[in-house]
Amino acid sequence: MGSMLASNPVDCMKYVVVTGGVLSGLGKGITASSIGVLLKSAGLRLTSIKIDPYLNSDAGTMSPFEHGEVFVLDDGGEVDLDLGNYERFLDVSLMRDNNITTGKMYANVIERERRGDYLGKTVQVVPHITNEIQDWIERVANLPSDGSGETPDACVIELGGTVGDIESAPFIEALRQFQFRVGQENVCFVHVSLVPVMGPVGEQKTKPTQHTVKELRGLGIIPDILVCRSEKPLEDETRAKLAAFCHVGKEAVVSAHDVSNLYQIPISLYEQSVLRKVSEHLGFKVPDSLPMLDEWKHMADKVDGLTEEVHIAMVGKYTGLSDSYLSVIKALQHSALAVDRKLVIDWVESTDLDPNENSEKHDEAWSLVKNADGILVPGGFGIRGVEGKIAAANYARVNNIPYLGVCLGLQIATIEFCRNVLDMKNANSTEFDENTPNPAVVFMPEISKTHMGGTMRLGTKPTPFLVDDCKIRRLYGGVSHVDERHRHRYEVNPDLIEKIEAAGLIYVGKDETGQRCEIMELEGHPYYVGTQYHPEFKSRPYRPSPPFLGLLKAAVGQEI
Repeated sequence: MGSMLASNPVDCMKYVVVTGGVLSGLGKGITASSIGVLLKSAGLRLTSIKIDPYLNSDAGTMSPFEHGEVFVLDDGGEVDLDLGNYERFLDVSLMRDNNITTGKMYANVIERERRGDYLGKTVQVVPHITNEIQDWIERVANLPSDGSGETPDACVIELGGTVGDIESAPFIEALRQFQFRVGQENVCFVHVSLVPVMGPVGEQKTKPTQHTVKELRGLGIIPDILVCRSEKPLEDETRAKLAAFCHVGKEAVVSAHDVSNLYQIPISLYEQSVLRKVSEHLGFKVPDSLPMLDEWKHMADKVDGLTEEVHIAMVGKYTGLSDSYLSVIKALQHSALAVDRKLVIDWVESTDLDPNENSEKHDEAWSLVKNADGILVPGGFGIRGVEGKIAAANYARVNNIPYLGVCLGLQIATIEFCRNVLDMKNANSTEFDENTPNPAVVFMPEISKTHMGGTMRLGTKPTPFLVDDCKIRRLYGGVSHVDERHRHRYEVNPDLIEKIEAAGLIYVGKDETGQRCEIMELEGHPYYVGTQYHPEFKSRPYRPSPPFLGLLKAAVGQEI
């Protein structure tokens, strides 16, 4: 997709700011990403910033139940999952500074105050915090993110939370000021709101959007485009009413109704002239031909046309909350698209597979595993459900079922192999049993035991291949090494590697020291692969992650 980008330089940095009202979870991130796709298709170089108005410095210590997955960037930044959407949609590589949090802003200002940078002045939210936010945005917006080394032409900024929240107030004020700092002609405000349907009549209600726009305008930000979330397309009457009462043109009221798949959203926005509206406001030309968008539409339509299914059993402990595994799901979808199959994820709660538990869902869970075309054990922390994951890895190994283990999934496969092939009874990870007589997985010596945030082995690290030919190396195109993103505290016990490899489980990739195991592959198996890193973070719709692609290829019987 990037090869089809035509240059469309602009005279100065352009900003699209996406805010949200009424309630959270409306799809601000997808809206921001989709507008980014339109701008990129017009030839602009893109970057993006996500603002999270919480006091945490980053997302690293947050529970998946509360916040969904923690997305990991090249520089080791642990950030909001929306940055994953930006990377996948825009094909960019962002850094930790592309995620602004209240915690980061206050920490910076307090550090400056302690150094005496404010020369004895009273330090306040306005202007010191608001200035810090503006300075940060302007600095980060100018950092290259698409691998070209070129300064971006435009930056898409998403403000998390909901307009009117106390937490968001400093950011709203900062963005209000920012439009005057960089010029109003260089900032386009997009507000995402909800148009619910009430009662049996099915009337689309405009009041929630009216109220949130009124609140936003009262805070000094006037939306240029309204993106209205609804189940069905906005009716003309609804659109006219919103335009009349929200002080925007009728053509600037955009229907964000439910679509068949996420890739259709940029297409839907384009068909409603969003690109033209943004370009007129920001002062750049839209080329007559948009090959990147044509390619995107082809992909979106192809997803809709897939009928033949492939079933992957996802064995995890957050199966009730799919956002916990969002990047894994996307990586599976990208790979399923590449093998022309409709992906069906069979969610399996790992505790239900535990042979020592008598869960009422035990038989149902095992039925899903046994009928799957492939099995995936994703990353995770904590002891809950571990024995079930080990049982799933055992089933895949013994029955020649394609298996991919990510991070903990590699460690699980190693523990299973030690127990059942090497006859190391009670082999375990010291994460789950500190006193195990056979530690197959151990705590990494350089990791802090006192601080949780940002202390894991994080970010992109090189992994050299140590064998000339294996499935996973072929999937990566025969390269000498891979650069993938990590997030872990434990590793395969270096003292056991020689013994494990002698029995046929080969660690085909290790870190630069040659000691730390990064990629495993079982000899004589159709596809039994584990990675200590998280390959899902670099998967793209047009470039599926090689380990995931291998799982899907094996699952449908294609040669690797």
